[in-house]
Amino acid sequence: MERQPIYTELSNCRDCYKCVRNCPVKAIQIKDAHAEIIHDRCMFCGTCVNECPNGVKQLRNDVDKAVMALMSNRKVIVSLAPAYVSEFQGLGDNFVRALFKLGFDAVSETAIGASLVTEALDMYMDEHGKAPFISTACPSVVQLVRKYYPESVDKLAPVPSPLQTHSAYLRHLYGDDITIVFIGPCIAKKVEADEHPGYPDIALTFREVETWLEEENIRLEDIDTGIAVDFVPAKAGRSAIYPIENGQIETSRLWQNHFIEQSALSVSGAPRVISSLSGSHTDDFLEALSCDGGCINGPGTTKIDSAVIRKKTVVKHVFERMSEPDIFEGDTEFAREVYEKGYGILKAAQPTKATVVASDHTEEEIKAALAKLGKTTPEDELNCSGCGYATCRDMARALLDGLSETEMCVTKMRKDAESKVDILLSTIPHGVVIVDKELNIADCNKKFIDIFEDFPEGFLDADGLRSFRGTPVGTFVPFDEKFREQFFMTKPTQYRFKHEGKIMRVTFFLVESKELLGAMFEDITTPTVRREAVVGKAEEVITKSLNTVQQIASLLGENAAETEIVLNSIIEEFNVHSEGAEASGLIEEHENDEEEAGGADDE
Repeated sequence: MERQPIYTELSNCRDCYKCVRNCPVKAIQIKDAHAEIIHDRCMFCGTCVNECPNGVKQLRNDVDKAVMALMSNRKVIVSLAPAYVSEFQGLGDNFVRALFKLGFDAVSETAIGASLVTEALDMYMDEHGKAPFISTACPSVVQLVRKYYPESVDKLAPVPSPLQTHSAYLRHLYGDDITIVFIGPCIAKKVEADEHPGYPDIALTFREVETWLEEENIRLEDIDTGIAVDFVPAKAGRSAIYPIENGQIETSRLWQNHFIEQSALSVSGAPRVISSLSGSHTDDFLEALSCDGGCINGPGTTKIDSAVIRKKTVVKHVFERMSEPDIFEGDTEFAREVYEKGYGILKAAQPTKATVVASDHTEEEIKAALAKLGKTTPEDELNCSGCGYATCRDMARALLDGLSETEMCVTKMRKDAESKVDILLSTIPHGVVIVDKELNIADCNKKFIDIFEDFPEGFLDADGLRSFRGTPVGTFVPFDEKFREQFFMTKPTQYRFKHEGKIMRVTFFLVESKELLGAMFEDITTPTVRREAVVGKAEEVITKSLNTVQQIASLLGENAAETEIVLNSIIEEFNVHSEGAEASGLIEEHENDEEEAGGADDE
């Protein structure tokens, strides 16, 4: 089964939700933390492709189809979108030459189809006095109306899009034994090719063709400018202004050059188009373009230059064209056919409703879904949009529709994480404190406070513990500067110290490099005292035995000094204290200390 024009590479898609946040119609389903496009809901505007930070929202690449077409015996004609002049700044002619080098037989401008559409609508206005339609020039808008505003389907203009009309015109001129390949800035044109095969046969974006040229080692800067730049059947004229907002209106002989045209209005950008369609429709003509500013900012462009530069380039190109010879002047006979037959020129029917069924949830259901998100009061509904939805209630509806997951809620996940940390800290049998780089307490458990403070039983609850956050750790421990040193340690370090008659072990560990440091306090009094008893007994036995050993060594003619050193080193290894350690009260503990403490504990 062929891929949809836009799809998701699931392997690298996780925990982002940027596509949900930016999708104008929320045609995204989060499943197992992956964002999948719901094509039945999609308007194919390409917003998710441009917004995806990991590039996992992909366009279907149809270059292979074009290559196969070029290998056939059929004549292959390019329908070139007028936005090519803004995409290839100053190299537009060379891009046309590059298409011939790729093997295309001819290049025609899609704007010729735009001219025929305008001519047909002018005929309608001549006979009816008005044109109360929504333009069909933008296939994304057509998809939007069909799926989300089915009540306005009959308001869609009764003529096909400029590309579809252009394809029909090329077949009218050159017969059906041709292949038409559209090249332009639009992803939704792939939908037109899929839904109406032959009008066109294949749709490529500028990005796809640029990659194709790179693979063929064709550089626009190096192309021989002696190659003729010919368009069939002629160059497009004023209609080449279609790719910018208000371009379609400006091409009409009835509306063009009006200071203010009250019966024809233009709007671009999906949010503004949606806002316009959501209101009551008037008898005005509505030129609606999904891409902000028009097709020059389509998702299939590179957008190297600013929108202002791109628009200026198109306008300049059209003005220059108007003074050139051999400009397409229209075809009244074919335009009349477009006006009278409409989609019939494609051997197809007018667009029909494709309603996206919106679930109608009760208030009780929404509240139950909000409760799953940890939101039981209006104050809990922060509407932070971290999940990608504008409000918590929108997120709840999506949850009920199976489009979202509870893990998408940032505040819920934070509360869950804090709860798990609180449970973990409360169940650890040792004192634990976490400090920030300013040596202030970020979190701690009750056992840590109990080591250094004597609060009444039951005095400290969860809120009481949280009140210590931000308190300098030096308020409790007498060696807070040792915490500062640990931020730069490469591995955990252990120390021992005496506190109120107890022997404590403190183990430092990094939570976040140079940002958060943890310390665990463990009471090792019992195993240490037992170990000191063992050392005392060992000292007594060694002292009694040393004289005997020295006597034997003397009889053997050996020096007893080395033997004494070895025996004393064993005692030293068992000893808790070291010379000068008691001055600071903090003694570094090594691995053998830890093993011996554990061994004493086992006795």
